[in-house]
Amino acid sequence: MVKFLRAATLALFAGLLASPGYAEVGEVRLARQLGLGYLQLYVMEELRLVEKHAGQRGLKDLKVSYKPLGSPAAINDALLSGSADYGAAGVTPFIILWDKTRGNAEVKAIAALNAQPAFLNAVDPRLKSLRDFKDTDRIALPSVKLSLQAILLQMAAEQVFGPGQQNKLDHITVSLAHPDGVAALTSGRTEINAHFTSPPFQYQELQNEKVHRVLSSYEITGGPASFSAIWTTAKFRQDNPNVYASVQAAVEEATSYINANRSEAARIFIKRDNSKLPQEFIEQMLNDPDIIYSTAPQNVEKYSDFLFRTGAIKAQPKWRDLFFPERHAEKGS
Repeated sequence: MVKFLRAATLALFAGLLASPGYAEVGEVRLARQLGLGYLQLYVMEELRLVEKHAGQRGLKDLKVSYKPLGSPAAINDALLSGSADYGAAGVTPFIILWDKTRGNAEVKAIAALNAQPAFLNAVDPRLKSLRDFKDTDRIALPSVKLSLQAILLQMAAEQVFGPGQQNKLDHITVSLAHPDGVAALTSGRTEINAHFTSPPFQYQELQNEKVHRVLSSYEITGGPASFSAIWTTAKFRQDNPNVYASVQAAVEEATSYINANRSEAARIFIKRDNSKLPQEFIEQMLNDPDIIYSTAPQNVEKYSDFLFRTGAIKAQPKWRDLFFPERHAEKGS
């Protein structure tokens, strides 16, 4: 009888563990950077896609919140401090966090978000290549030595100045959120005379006749490469399988939605970002063949190989090492 009761109790406990919503979080918090690199999260918020997929898994009352933050450093800090469950930012700050959390938090990506070019723009006409930058120039970018733009600048510096020279321009970089960088560059009232940014901000700057493009990230990476990704910890994935599956499904649905509804996706971005840019201007970017919304990682190993070779990370991952197994069947690189 005792054995029967014990077996019944274990079976009941196992059933509770397997039931939707058992012991999972009641709120999931997603921190993202600003701009079209994170359009899936704008769409997810507007269409309540996480809530939709959570409801299908029995999580009827899941609360979902989105935190727009201006830098990848703030995104990673939010994740590590426990004030966010997911982070969405550039690929390189994610790779650096992946390396830092191996053996402890075990941060991995659930999906790439897109491939898009990042432009280094300038207002000083003498700045036509990286060789023209002097100690008195200042380049704004999201986070010094961490953001995707900061690493791209290092990659470009190595290509221009030679091996071991990747940090040659680091001392003239300044951390500014993208909107602040636009304001600083175009106002002419600050020391900032160049800005390494992303869509839509780079195209917004280029509408100013005084601004010109110095280089594109696709010139550095030799073609399209993943710009941003979304990630979480192995513990969150393990402890919250239904919430994790809901977020993953929401990212995938948002990606398909963007590719099928460019006009509506542009409207959602403007609404959620409180943007003053014309919808036609955003739509033009979304229809640019250089901007690709896809969950498949693309050329992320170009970043990880550089970071490993220059000592920024201790391990040299292949792309599948960086992503949770749900992405492994895709044709990534």
